[in-house]
Amino acid sequence: MVATKPNASTPITGKMSPRVWFYSILLTLQYGAQPLISKRFTRREVIVTSSVLICEIAKVVCAIILMAKDGSIKRLAKEWTLMGSLTASGLPAAIYALQNSLLQISYRNLDSLTFSMLNQTKIIFTALFTYIILRQRQSIQQIGALFLLIMAAVLLSIGEGSSKASSTDDPEQILFYGIVPVLVASVLSGLASALCQWASQVKKHSSYLMTVEMSIVGSLCLLASTSKSPDGEAIRRHGFFYGWTPLTLIPVVANAVGGILVGLVTSLAGGVRKGFVIVSALLVTAMLQFLFEGKPPSVYCLVALPLVISSISIYQKYPYKVKKKEA
Repeated sequence: MVATKPNASTPITGKMSPRVWFYSILLTLQYGAQPLISKRFTRREVIVTSSVLICEIAKVVCAIILMAKDGSIKRLAKEWTLMGSLTASGLPAAIYALQNSLLQISYRNLDSLTFSMLNQTKIIFTALFTYIILRQRQSIQQIGALFLLIMAAVLLSIGEGSSKASSTDDPEQILFYGIVPVLVASVLSGLASALCQWASQVKKHSSYLMTVEMSIVGSLCLLASTSKSPDGEAIRRHGFFYGWTPLTLIPVVANAVGGILVGLVTSLAGGVRKGFVIVSALLVTAMLQFLFEGKPPSVYCLVALPLVISSISIYQKYPYKVKKKEA
């Protein structure tokens, strides 16, 4: 599937088509259900790196099947170039890998409240980089909706882990190993999301192909890290599939499907709207926990619910309108 080049009439800044709504709802449900699925079907002994690598392989297989189904695989085989692949997918994949490392460093040195608040600034940076790279503007109302979404995301994150305190009282360590890494990670997240959107909408890079390429790059980075990581040592000691059962494939495949949907939503709706989907999924998780585990939603969740609904409604209702002089 190849996205069209964005313009003033595309659904990126206007109203979303039924197909985009469908993909967004599916991604919301998948992302929201994933924590419960993983908890139920993944044993504690399973080595994280092994499940991530199998998930990446599953994403590649699913994407290739979909490309074969829509007939794009033959054309891509003729048009594919290494340089184009590295530009469109290699750079975002490397940025995401660095972002994840910075988040791990920051999380160890910040309390939950500070980490959650700073981590959600990635939504603003996504909007900023889509403007810088793609020249896609936000209306005043949409900017307000983004701040409502950030408030909701912070509340939901606090509700999930408000008991975690900072591991250090050293101001310099908190600044340089806590605040700075999470802010840089937020900037990188926004940049990578905008680059993926640019590759799919401007360079007309298939979202399925991007999924394949980014999965391969991410897997290579992960394999390289196993030489010194604790997971690598565990794999060498116990074996790659240590702790696995046939049911372990359920969360792995579900996560792979989610990866495909992320590519489609980013391609068709943009990185900013993907942020709305991810935050909405946190509400789905809270609802599913209540239905299947009897865990009532926290006060933070109840306060965040109207904020999420309001932000989505405002963002959809008041798109940026191109003035006659600009057009």
